[in-house]
Formats: sequence, structure tokens, C-alpha cells
Amino acid sequence: MRPTLLAVFALACLAADPPSDKKPTYTDPGKAGTDFQTQGEYRGDGFGKQVIAMGDGEFIYRIYGGGLPGDGWDGKSDATTAPSKAPGTKLKTGDKEVTFQKVERKSPTLGQKAPAGALVLFDGTSADQWDKGQLVEKDLLKMGVTSKHKFQDFTLHVEFRTPFMPKARGQDRGNSGVYLQGRYEVQVLDSFGLAGEDNECGGIYKIAKPKLNMCFPPLSWQTYDVDFTAAKFDGSGKKTADAVTTIRHNGVVIHDKLKLPRATPGGPLEKEGPEPGPIYLQDHGDPVYYRNIWVVEKKP
Repeated sequence: MRPTLLAVFALACLAADPPSDKKPTYTDPGKAGTDFQTQGEYRGDGFGKQVIAMGDGEFIYRIYGGGLPGDGWDGKSDATTAPSKAPGTKLKTGDKEVTFQKVERKSPTLGQKAPAGALVLFDGTSADQWDKGQLVEKDLLKMGVTSKHKFQDFTLHVEFRTPFMPKARGQDRGNSGVYLQGRYEVQVLDSFGLAGEDNECGGIYKIAKPKLNMCFPPLSWQTYDVDFTAAKFDGSGKKTADAVTTIRHNGVVIHDKLKLPRATPGGPLEKEGPEPGPIYLQDHGDPVYYRNIWVVEKKP
């Protein structure tokens, strides 16, 4: 399926600035309203559908041949996209009518327990492992914190939740980021239903877009599972090897042994170096919350 001019227009609307400064923000699904109940993921016979709420009863939906991203979508055909006030549960394709059922996918690593030897950075009981650490909603970690511990080579598990902001657009919609070594940002954003760029969820800012946009709908708990090997430097301070990372977003590989040629902006360490660095959870002004964070350090 190739995108139509209508599809291009719809994606442009999704990324553009909102027509109003009113940007209601919800962190409680029970208070998010009927638009929140409609938006989400749907499965039909041979198709997947993502419905994105735009506020005031407006939606954009994307149809995927084969199934949802990471769950059947063949990846060979572009998603068909269109605006709608009533996305509905049926699709007419040729002589066939497809009925969709709403689904709520969960990452296979959601709630994964820290293995023996792991350093638990957050388990919902205390924010003491973080500079400026603050609990919200009793057992969640507020963004804008830096781990007190610093790391070289490691594996990281982190769970995050973006807010529901139906009238916000682009980078104003559930923005945060997980910085590896305080240097390399793995973007966090409500980019549910977007194409998947380097400044969207799972992207490495200005370095690499994810192989697949695996962003779940806002207010869903999502996971990053990261394998990270630090950049190498010789005795004179010259870099001899780039940092390398493999990242799974909601259980699906979105970067595979990706080389990181430089640091990304906005973190506590904006330059590469031989010294270890912290995990930093960026505060971009939106209530993105975190939980179940642990690290296994690799021995040299």
C-alpha cells in the first residue's frame, strides 16, 4: 500500500504545531476521556491499525498490511494513513470486509526482575540512587534525574510511560530521553503512529532512526533493553573505537550493534571521553515517568 496525498497531509498535521496553546495533559487513564478510550492499536484479518487521538474527537489512523509493527507487518508496504472523526472497526478492501478488535500489547520484558549481580537503580521504594530523585504517584520516578553511579560497559533495563497529550504535536508530545553514559540519548517521545525518525521514540538524536517504530500508545508502559559498549581511547586521549549499542524497544531490536560516532546534545556529558558516565533521564517539561531500572555492569 502506497501513501496517498491524503496520507502525506495527515502525517504533516500530526507533526505540525497545534493550532492552540491549550495542551491538556493526562497521566491518569481514568481521567483521559473518550478520545483516549478510542485511540490505540487494533488487529484485523491480515491487517493492523493504529488510531492516534488529535483532540476534540479528531483522529488519525494508519493501516498496516500483514499486522501491527513488530507483530506481522511485512514492512514492505507503506502504511496507509488518513484523518477521521470515526475510525470505526471495519475496513473494506476489495471484496473483503475486515473487522478490527482493539488490543493492548505489552512488552515481553515488562516487569523483568533484575538478575543476580545487577545494580538496582529504581524499584519503586526510593529515589536515593539519583541526584534530584523524586517519587511521583507513590512508586514512580520523575524525569530530570541523574544516576549517582557511573558506568562504562553495561546492559540496562528501563521502563517508561509517556503522558496522553492529544492536542500537542511533534516534540511537545511526551518528550524525554534516556542518556547512556550521560552522552548518548535514546529518545523518549509519544511518537505512536509516526514513521519513526531519529528525533522520535527509539531514535538516537541526529545519528540513527529506529529500524521500526515500536512506540506503544501513550500511558502504556514501555521498555528499553540496552546493551552498551563504551568508546575506547588510547593513552593520549585519542578515540580508537566508537561506542556501540544494541537496543530493544518493547522487545523488538530497533538498533543492532549500532556505532555511535559522537555524543548527542542535551546530556550532562556533551563530549566523549574515557571516563564512565551516568544514566540521565531527561526533563523536557512533560510528565514522563519511569520504573524498574537496573544495570548489569560488564567486567573488563
